Amino acid sequence: GPQLNAQLEGWLSQVQSTKRPARAIIAPHAGYTYCGSCAAHAYKQVDPNITRKIFILGPSHHVPLSRCALSSVDIYRTPLYDLRIDQKIYGELWKTGMFERMSLQTDEDEHSIEMHLPYTAKAMESHKDEFTIIPVLVGALSEAKEQEFGKLFSKYLADPSNLFVVSSDFCHWGQRFRYSYYDESQGEIYRSIEHLDKMGMNIIEQLDPVSFSNYLKKYHNTICGRHPIGVLLNAINELQKNGMNMSFSFLNYAQSSQCRNWQDSSVSYAAGALMVH
Repeated sequence: GPQLNAQLEGWLSQVQSTKRPARAIIAPHAGYTYCGSCAAHAYKQVDPNITRKIFILGPSHHVPLSRCALSSVDIYRTPLYDLRIDQKIYGELWKTGMFERMSLQTDEDEHSIEMHLPYTAKAMESHKDEFTIIPVLVGALSEAKEQEFGKLFSKYLADPSNLFVVSSDFCHWGQRFRYSYYDESQGEIYRSIEHLDKMGMNIIEQLDPVSFSNYLKKYHNTICGRHPIGVLLNAINELQKNGMNMSFSFLNYAQSSQCRNWQDSSVSYAAGALMVH
C-alpha cells in the first residue's frame, strides 16, 4: 500500500491539471512501471470535489463477449482502500437487458479495469467515502452496438458529478501481437507507430465515431480499448446532437520501448481528457 501510494503520488506530482474537471478520461492499463507516468496526465484532470460516480469501461481480454458485462461483487479492494460498486446504477443498467454478468473468475483475470482502481482511489482520496464506481466490461461490439451503448451511457455522461474512465492501450506492435504495420516514409519503426497512433488520436479528438471506425478498418491498429472508446465517442455524439459543447485533448503519449527492427515489440500508451464547456 504505502509503496504504491508513494509511486502514484510521485507521478501525479509531476503533472499539471490543465483540463480539470474532466468528464471522461482515456488512460492505459499496462503495468505501472510502463504506463504509470502516462496515466497520471489523465488522472490529474479528475476533480474529486465534484465527482461522485465513476464509470470504468474496460475491454475484455480473456473472454469472448459480444455485449457488455457487469461485476457480481459489491466491493473492489485496492491496497489504498476499498471501492464500492454502485448497486443502484447497476440495477438501472441491468433492467435494460443489454448486459450480462461476468463470473468472479473473469473479473479477477481481467486487468483492464483492475489497473485503474488504485489510480481512481488515489485521485479521489480526499473524498474517499463519498463516491461509488460502476465497472463495465466491454465486449467486441459491432458499430451498431457501440451506438446503442453510447446512447445508453450518454445520460450518465451528461451529469457533471459523473466521470467516465475509458481503459485502453494503443498500438501493440511486433510478432507477438501479430501486427507489424510499417510506413517507411516515417523513418524508424517506432516513428511509424507513433504516426499511426497519433492519426487515431487526432480522430478521437475530433469526437467522430464513424471516422474512428473507418481508421480502424483501414489500418487495423491494435488499440485494445477501441470498443470502450467507440462507446464513449457515440455517447458524446448523442450529447452533441442535444447541443452540448465538448472537447477532448490528449495530454501524453508514450511507448514501452522504441522498435527499430522486426524482432522488437512495443505497446503504446496515451492519456487524454474530455471537457464540457
